[in-house]
Amino acid sequence: MGKMQRRKGYRVENEIVNYLKKHGIPAKRVPLSGSADGFKGDILIDESLKCEVKARKDGFKQIYDWLEGNDYLFLKANRKKVLVVMEIDEFIELLKTQSAFGVKKNGF
Repeated sequence: MGKMQRRKGYRVENEIVNYLKKHGIPAKRVPLSGSADGFKGDILIDESLKCEVKARKDGFKQIYDWLEGNDYLFLKANRKKVLVVMEIDEFIELLKTQSAFGVKKNGF
C-alpha cells in the first residue's frame, strides 16, 4: 500500500473515531490498523466491537445508489451471510440503544 493510501486510511479512521466519540460512543483506532499481532480491524468500539474501514474515491457508488432513499441496504452473496449497510447516524442510534455500551439513550 502506498504512502498516500495509508494517509487517507489513517485520516478516514480518525474522522470516524472522532465522530463516534462526539456522539458518545467509546471508540479508538487499532494500533497499526490491525496489522500488529493480537489486533484485528481498524477501529474498536467499546473495546469489543471490531470495525474495518474502507475508503475509496468512487468504489462504492453502486452501494450509495442502492441505499439512497432507504434506511438500510441488505447485501447477500452466494454462500455468504447477509450484510447490512446503513448511514453512520443510524448506526450510532442503534448503538445508543444497547445497554452493553454504557451509553444511555439520547447520550445522557
